[in-house]
Amino acid sequence: MKYAIAIRNMGPQSTRETIRACARTAERLGFDAIFVSDHLCIPPDETEGSGGRYLDVLATLAFLAGATDRIRLGVSVLVLPYRPAVLTAKQVATFQELSGERMILGVGVGWMKREFEALGVDKRLRSQMSNETLRVLRHLFTTEPTAYRGDLVSFPAFVFEPRPKCPPIWIGGNGDPAIARVLEFGDGWHPMLPAEKLKPAVAALKEKLAAKGRSEVEIVVRRGFHLDDIEAAREKIAAERDAGATYFIYDLGRYGSEREFAAQAEAFMSKVAP
Repeated sequence: MKYAIAIRNMGPQSTRETIRACARTAERLGFDAIFVSDHLCIPPDETEGSGGRYLDVLATLAFLAGATDRIRLGVSVLVLPYRPAVLTAKQVATFQELSGERMILGVGVGWMKREFEALGVDKRLRSQMSNETLRVLRHLFTTEPTAYRGDLVSFPAFVFEPRPKCPPIWIGGNGDPAIARVLEFGDGWHPMLPAEKLKPAVAALKEKLAAKGRSEVEIVVRRGFHLDDIEAAREKIAAERDAGATYFIYDLGRYGSEREFAAQAEAFMSKVAP
């Protein structure tokens, strides 16, 4: 199992000094990756914990790429319908190029109705828009200049450079549409399921992958827990591994400062992670 850690790109912890210090700490401690979370338009009555302050995920990762050397940098998850497909592809390619291909692209369809409304995006089309964006990404990253004709997006042939290796794509979500995306596009599955429900879901996914001649994918979980009981924390990690998880993102929640982040992150890596 690989271990990553979430960094708060929201709230008072999202200053340039704090996020940079946390990223460097995570790299020093040997985490595989750091992850940030995607929101663009927080309604006034949904600001508890963040104050409505959110840094754009791709700009934040670009900043952190410049502050680190080796650690991978991911989104958990990028809400695909929020951004135009071709622009998303260009931003992802640029980040991949400048970071030395360190990106992990977790993607999802989104859920906050008023955020869709603020962006002028029809929430009813979120699944269709997400699939279209993933097809555009695949088209631009894998073909020479060729026109694209999709259900929602069409464009003439153009030069897509730089064109680094496409980052691994982890599909967020639990339902049948998410599983279909894993089968078509995914290098990983990033569900929000407790360990007891994850195990049969992973078994079912593996059967579907095998039926399509697909190799197994990364199974990603993101969890938060306190480290006041180390043995209990170890048992939780063991349960996730037994359920089929291959990748664990540790979410500290609302740590107060970079010092608290460092203390918790170090305790996790030295006492909990095998």
